Amino acid sequence: KVTIRLAYDVAEAHPSHTAFVEKFKKPIEALSKGNITVELYPNSQLGSLAENLEAMRIGDLEMAALNDAVIGAVVPEFNLVGLPYLWTSIDAAHKALDGDFGQLLDKKLQEKTGIRNLAWGDVGFRNITNSAHTIKKPADLKGLKIRTMTNVLHVEYFTALGAIPTPMSFSELFTALQQKTVDGQENPTALIYNNALYEAQKYMSITEHVFTAVNMNIAGKFFDSLPKDYQELITEAAKSCMAEQRKLITEQNSSLADKIKAAGVEVTPLTTAEKDEFQKVARDTVYKTAAKNY
Repeated sequence: KVTIRLAYDVAEAHPSHTAFVEKFKKPIEALSKGNITVELYPNSQLGSLAENLEAMRIGDLEMAALNDAVIGAVVPEFNLVGLPYLWTSIDAAHKALDGDFGQLLDKKLQEKTGIRNLAWGDVGFRNITNSAHTIKKPADLKGLKIRTMTNVLHVEYFTALGAIPTPMSFSELFTALQQKTVDGQENPTALIYNNALYEAQKYMSITEHVFTAVNMNIAGKFFDSLPKDYQELITEAAKSCMAEQRKLITEQNSSLADKIKAAGVEVTPLTTAEKDEFQKVARDTVYKTAAKNY
């Protein structure tokens, strides 16, 4: 009899949760004939993602779905996944992460922390929301406090754009937006909608400036302690789960902007030329930093 606790920061309405229920929890419990129980903890119920990572390192948590920025605080090379305007498409990112690039990162994660990555998923490309005004060019961000992830390249990038980057845990974000601790934030469309972040914002710009991956991570010592057939079952379920997660998240990121707009938020898609202005800032700053450091 084995119990697996899987922790993550998104709400039950998010497609990641749906995939975890339908393609991970249910199949594992059924195929193991009840010998493996999977307990799901959405909405940061077991702490922030950074705390989840540390809990896995010390053996206090079996599994967590972590993003590249959280892991990047411990394994710096993971910061490359979120390099602004690096990826030309979702398919390009998936191909790299499922190939040699992703495998190299997986190896570094296991060597540094003992944590295994069972499969790569994602939450898509990130967009900027704020409560001040429309954002269509880098100068529009000047002086705005924007919540970012803890990725050092993101902090440098938003500083270069003229904003005041304010890294904080996702679990603290909604309250920070309500209380005007920050003026805005950047997240994929599905996350903005499913976690109701738009309720505290007036403007949304479809910038698609950063791609964010999410990993199905398991504590190495826990995984190694399991019988081989359990290991194979969990690994295959994780791969199937994240394939479904990718499909669901891509569908929602494409469709939910209209619902955010219907809720009263001004939604502004950026043209290719406008995105080029944001990418130029990245090339002149964080690309050079990334090339030097990694």
